[in-house]
Amino acid sequence: MNITMVGTGYVGLVTGACFAEMGNTVTCLDIDAAKIATLLKGESPIYEPGLAEMIQHNARAHRLQFTVDKTKAYRDAQIIFICVGTPSDADGSADLRYVFDVADDIACELERLGPSAPTKTIVVKSTVPVGTSHRVRDRIASKTRTPFHIADNPEFLKEGEAIQDFMRPDRVVCGVDEPATGEIMRALYDPFVRQGNPIFILDVRSAEMVKYASNAMLACKISFVNELANLCELSGADIGSVREGMCADKRIGNQFLYPGLGYGGSCFPKDTQAVVSMGRALGLECKLNAAVHQVNQDQRQHFWKKIVGELGGDLRGKSLAFWGVAFKPKTDDIREAPSLSLMEYAVAAGATVRAYDPVALDHLALEMPQVERFGDMYAVLDGAEALIICTEWAEFRAPDHAELRRRLRRPMIFDGRNLYRTAQMLQAGFTYASIGRATVRPPAEPGYTKSA
Repeated sequence: MNITMVGTGYVGLVTGACFAEMGNTVTCLDIDAAKIATLLKGESPIYEPGLAEMIQHNARAHRLQFTVDKTKAYRDAQIIFICVGTPSDADGSADLRYVFDVADDIACELERLGPSAPTKTIVVKSTVPVGTSHRVRDRIASKTRTPFHIADNPEFLKEGEAIQDFMRPDRVVCGVDEPATGEIMRALYDPFVRQGNPIFILDVRSAEMVKYASNAMLACKISFVNELANLCELSGADIGSVREGMCADKRIGNQFLYPGLGYGGSCFPKDTQAVVSMGRALGLECKLNAAVHQVNQDQRQHFWKKIVGELGGDLRGKSLAFWGVAFKPKTDDIREAPSLSLMEYAVAAGATVRAYDPVALDHLALEMPQVERFGDMYAVLDGAEALIICTEWAEFRAPDHAELRRRLRRPMIFDGRNLYRTAQMLQAGFTYASIGRATVRPPAEPGYTKSA
């Protein structure tokens, strides 16, 4: 099939590359000329394992091309995917201006091609509130006599594992108004579900809601386990043991029930707030989703209070080292990353902040230029009062403890991802604070007090 992806952000680029990998001819359209120039050089503007190689391979095979020319992109496309951003407005509702701008562009091109042109399928892949795809349909129909199909096709890609998720999806969800459109979408996705996983052909509004329902449920699990972890700390229980006992129940399972600093990235904060906003617009108070979001935001402050409690109230002149900036490993995405909140607290308290991350430092430089950036995970520790772990990168899981002790001013680690066993850290001589577990401390060092 001839496919056009509108938007070369995370979803559009991964989706387009994967469609091309299956033999489709794909054109990726973007108004950002610099981004298109980067892609034309065979470079990916985002970090995702395997994506750059897939882009280069399919570009060489002439199955994947990139352009800023809207007429060229729309002219021969059988299916047009709208993959532009839907950021949150101040009230938490989704900002749909970019989606509607694309709808207007498509309408203009359809009108130019005329009613005799082959019927195109317009697919909304951006995460949009329920009813938006029909608003796109009506907006296009008001501007052209040329017929077209409309569909909604939510994405379920995990950053860091997006290619695997797309090539072997748990499920594919498509929302359509007509059976014929459903068959078009089924034919497009059939090659990706040969292992037997389902393609769900739903009505458009239900498909839109599936995306929000899925992310809201995952966000709920994350906030639930973090609230439980905080309760464990106060009651003397250990969240690791509690989690094992709880997750042995097959009705509960163990996915997304890991204590930590809370969720971040492009989906969960935005989508959870969008659910609350949708409910507000319809006269329904979504109390659970509102609480999930608040618990998540509070988790960062809870962890910061733990840091201040150990280091003392006055952090002026003290240096704090951070391992991990990205909101999760295997991505350079720092949107809504818990690390940024903690760094902001540290800067506001007068501390000097330094950070290491394998891939996200360039984004950090734009977001928080006052943070000193290091290209080595040990060099960032030199002279720091403590190490704060924010992202569970694999290289952090088995560090050289002797090297940590040698470089840190004091052997103190605040682990927001529970990477280490508390007994192991006590034996290694560290003050070690984590999530949902008792803080362990070696014998007090001579002359040291928390208020020092």
